[in-house]
Amino acid sequence: MADKIDVSSGQIPAGHDIPDRSGLFSDYRNGHFFCELTNSGGPSDPRIDLIRDRLTSLPLHDLRARAKQAEQELYNLGITFTVYSERDAIDRILPFDLIPRILTQPEWQHIDAGVRQRVRALNMFLWDIYHDRNILRDGVIPRDLVLGNANYCPAMIGLDVPGGTYVHISGTDLVRDDSGRFLVLEDNVRTPSGVSYVIENRHTTLRVMPDIAAGIDLMPVDDYGMRLQNALAELAPAGVSDPQVVLLSPGIYNSAYFEHVFLAREMGVPLVEGRDLVAENDRIYMRTTAGLRPVHSIYRRLNDDFLDPEAFDPTSMLGVPGLVEAYRKNNVTIANAIGTGVADDKAVYAYMPRIIRYYLSEEPVLSNVETHICAEPEGLAYTLANLAELVVKPVGESGGYGLIIGPHATKGELAEFRTKLEADPANYISQPVISLSVSPTLCENGLEPRHVDLRPFAVTGHSTWVLPGGLSRVALRRGSLVVNSSQGGGSKDTWVLAQ
Repeated sequence: MADKIDVSSGQIPAGHDIPDRSGLFSDYRNGHFFCELTNSGGPSDPRIDLIRDRLTSLPLHDLRARAKQAEQELYNLGITFTVYSERDAIDRILPFDLIPRILTQPEWQHIDAGVRQRVRALNMFLWDIYHDRNILRDGVIPRDLVLGNANYCPAMIGLDVPGGTYVHISGTDLVRDDSGRFLVLEDNVRTPSGVSYVIENRHTTLRVMPDIAAGIDLMPVDDYGMRLQNALAELAPAGVSDPQVVLLSPGIYNSAYFEHVFLAREMGVPLVEGRDLVAENDRIYMRTTAGLRPVHSIYRRLNDDFLDPEAFDPTSMLGVPGLVEAYRKNNVTIANAIGTGVADDKAVYAYMPRIIRYYLSEEPVLSNVETHICAEPEGLAYTLANLAELVVKPVGESGGYGLIIGPHATKGELAEFRTKLEADPANYISQPVISLSVSPTLCENGLEPRHVDLRPFAVTGHSTWVLPGGLSRVALRRGSLVVNSSQGGGSKDTWVLAQ
């Protein structure tokens, strides 16, 4: 294997095929893509060879039997997400692949430092745009891009949130290019989802693959709930000695409802809906059989517009009338803070390197993917001229909806998308197609390379902690670059090798 090198430099040779072996990997070829299991050219660790050798010794029929067992366990646990079509809402088990994705300590330390840096800068950015607006005055980021953003919330102007923390929970989407370099694809700081799969994937993998993990010291993921509960208690309103934390869910019809139930259990806090809470005298209470009980911190899993019908959408039946006024009077903490959506806007994302330099006087640890803002004339001109070679995304969408991948699109699809782009350029950004890294994945014909990304989750109270590993999503269709579960993707367990 190669000598240990600094992955932050990005100078990592392209991945290579796994050497010819008998058994499971005999026909596996990853071509020019960086492979997360071979890690060829990345930091060396003998445990990677050990894991690969153990996997190689498994007969294919054995692995398929274990995969079936894992699928049955996930089904029995009710680990589902909801896919919405035009007429139906269908609950599905998130497809799970047993072959883990491996990260070495140097790789993880690089990711951990980059995510913490990014969260720190985002919190400073959000405080500034709702207070002094120095970054706008200094012309670092266009004023209209922030103040005209649909997610900018005037109700937050001048509000001092506890600890200056707006982003309590973040999910930073990372991809790895063919050199092995990690790049930030986007920030998720409104209501990022998927952490429940990280924890359940680990449980499932260790139950059905104990021989593969035996003796391998992995960084744990089970303390996420405790870390989150502690952070939200830490940032409860001043003077509260025993804060009551709750998780506010839209209810059973939400696509991530399983995760809401799971996280409330992991945190040891009540799972509530809007009808379970009431505002009185600018304070929030929870209805219980013993009467009203004060609530001090709310982990909300619904968007700003639905939080309070008195402050936002008057037709919302999901929120709590009076919640925003209680929040503005500093009588309750809301995580993530109202108005954080402006910080994960895909157009604002393009300015994150400048935002980091402006507030921290540091170079970004994790680089952005090159991004062209179609609201700007030069960005639009470049995108239109190179549409067939770019990925173009709407700035307000998530889940892989509304985008086009130029090299995979037909002439008709490109022409149709060009019309949309020209009609509303401010709604789009474009990026080059990244040769995403691959990971061995159990497919119909055996193990085949499939593209993966990584979403590390960070929890911030007075300081930031990053869950070791994160959600590795996998594009199960051959050649697909779209890893979102709503678009047919699945997930893997992410192993961070301990020191």
